[in-house]
Amino acid sequence: MTLDLPLIWAGLIAFAVLAYVILDGFDLGIGILFPLFREERERDRVMNTVAPVWDGNETWLVLGGGGLLAAFPLAYSVVLPALYAPLITMLLGLIFRGVAFEFRWRTRRWKRVWDYSFALGSLVATLMQGIALGGLVQGIHVVGRAYAGGWWDWLTPFSILTGVALVIGYALLGATWLIVKTDGEIQDRCYLLAHRLAILLVAMIGIVSLWTPFLDERFLARWFHWPNIALTAPMPVLVLVAAWVLWRGLHDRRREVQPFLAALALFVLSYIGLGISFWPMMVPPAISFRDAAAPDASLGFLLVGAVILLPVILAYTAYAYRVFRGKVDEHAGYH
Repeated sequence: MTLDLPLIWAGLIAFAVLAYVILDGFDLGIGILFPLFREERERDRVMNTVAPVWDGNETWLVLGGGGLLAAFPLAYSVVLPALYAPLITMLLGLIFRGVAFEFRWRTRRWKRVWDYSFALGSLVATLMQGIALGGLVQGIHVVGRAYAGGWWDWLTPFSILTGVALVIGYALLGATWLIVKTDGEIQDRCYLLAHRLAILLVAMIGIVSLWTPFLDERFLARWFHWPNIALTAPMPVLVLVAAWVLWRGLHDRRREVQPFLAALALFVLSYIGLGISFWPMMVPPAISFRDAAAPDASLGFLLVGAVILLPVILAYTAYAYRVFRGKVDEHAGYH
């Protein structure tokens, strides 16, 4: 049996991006919420909920970007010049955030400065991720096999909307993560924050979902024309179910893990919806994943490395989360 290597690698890249969004999303969200915690002991406690895992979470961003370059060089060569500005700004935000994360523990005089730097880096990185996503979804102008658009094509009302939506979404993930990892006053505050953010996120998902099909006729046909609509109709229903589970966990029963899992479900369902709109395009509206793929010999060689490395990454990620399970107490220790 011959392996469909382009399809396998498209799945691996999609998985890496989703893993990054899920794992790095909540610690970026904590950075976005960081200024709301005014006391130093609260900020220390909040930061220690992600201190053991935040660096490893970004492994998936490297895997996704590096995998795109190696497995789909044409897509990489088109997407990068089209989205240079937001992607470079995102990387600078991630670097600035990482520096601030480390330096705040090593100074007293400048600790407050690095705290706000951590928040700013998280906000900028998240906003640029969302804007880059919006720029990709709305389509990239390609002539031949090269980007043919302008420097500012990525900056539109739709891309700004997706940027703001991702900021709200990551903040919700951060708030629900803190519900799981803390107790007392911080947890109570996060229940209230998550309640408000959940309403905003569901509204944003609705607006983006209604806007997206009208960006391209193929998106519209994929979602609303028969017989496609018979397959896509359950997606909005599942989003509403996830939103209801999130609401019940936050409001009626004050569950701890349920809101976080429900928030993750909203992200996963939104990601699947994005995949439904894109398929089989990797760079809408012109380049499919098969057009963008490297030769099969290269993909096969790369797959050997992926088969070895992916289980290792998954294993140490799972081990880290297992070791540092439980809540962070007032002394910033795990129990």
